[in-house]
Amino acid sequence: MSNKGFAEIQTDIETPNGVNVAEKPLKTDGNRIKRVDINILKSKLQETESKEFKKNLIILSSLILGLGILGIYLSF
Repeated sequence: MSNKGFAEIQTDIETPNGVNVAEKPLKTDGNRIKRVDINILKSKLQETESKEFKKNLIILSSLILGLGILGIYLSF
């Protein structure tokens, strides 16, 4: 007589050696969040504020100079 169906009991179950369980790639550096140095941010902010201050100073001094010249011209 031969065992058929559920009557056959097999206790040794082997997994194939050629199949990887996890097919996902490992995490790479591209997925990491890059850290920002606060000193670099401060230096960039100081540069932009310095440029804006120089621009505002030039505009203010030319305005004062123009008002001075206009005042001298109208006084004669």
